[in-house]
Amino acid sequence: MAVAEKPTIATVKLGNLAVSRFIIGGNPFSGFGHQDEKLDQEMMSYYTVDRIKETYHQAEKLGVTTCIARTDKHIVRLMREYRDEGETIQWIGQTAGEYGPAATGARIAIANGAKACFVHGGVADHLYHQGDMSEVKEAIDRLHDAGLPAGMAGHQPVVFEWAEEHLNCDFYMCSYYNPSSREKNPLHVTQDERFHPEDREKMAACIKKLSKPVIHYKVLAAGRNNPKDALTFVANTMRKTDAVCVGIFTKHRTNEIAEDIAYLKEGLKAVGQEG
Repeated sequence: MAVAEKPTIATVKLGNLAVSRFIIGGNPFSGFGHQDEKLDQEMMSYYTVDRIKETYHQAEKLGVTTCIARTDKHIVRLMREYRDEGETIQWIGQTAGEYGPAATGARIAIANGAKACFVHGGVADHLYHQGDMSEVKEAIDRLHDAGLPAGMAGHQPVVFEWAEEHLNCDFYMCSYYNPSSREKNPLHVTQDERFHPEDREKMAACIKKLSKPVIHYKVLAAGRNNPKDALTFVANTMRKTDAVCVGIFTKHRTNEIAEDIAYLKEGLKAVGQEG
């Protein structure tokens, strides 16, 4: 009997690192639902360590090679357990603001097996508006010194326009939405978050001008957008160098990963790209 081939997903390069064009996001695993406190708590209760590892395992069976998650103690231990059990998904670290400067998050990523790392978008937005991005540069330099691809996330086109001129990133994490102002507080506040369609249009236009690979994120508007419509928009926005990061909450959509990958592949095929 012939053995069925494992599904594959096309890859792109972040510096010297090849990643699947569909990447599993970590916000739901850490209880960041971007809707309300009730959803945050529901995610925290549902996503036990075993369920997160099972989600990663399911993703790998579907051809996903890469995940994004925070550089906090919860994720560090989780990824260590997952690797020790023989699994191979690549971890891209997101700096965690509660641990201090972004360079600290970079150090944690380096020490604990991350294959790349980026500065948290809220932190980058905040530092830009404070007029001092030295903390971002320090984190990127530390990652490069360790041989890891380094990136920066953000929620506003102006932050990436600045980065193009002043930073040496290997990739960017571009949020389709700017839910809340980070001028005074780098951390997100769930209450009164806004997901405006015009934000998505502005970021899509910005992405087309950027010189580095982009990971598109918050593409589902934290569950507000229809997945097929949202991922079709992503496919029409992604350049051949780009990937997409999607947060997964399988409690309510059991086949969510497979469905979302199919929507992305279908959309990319329609525009002549490999998915």
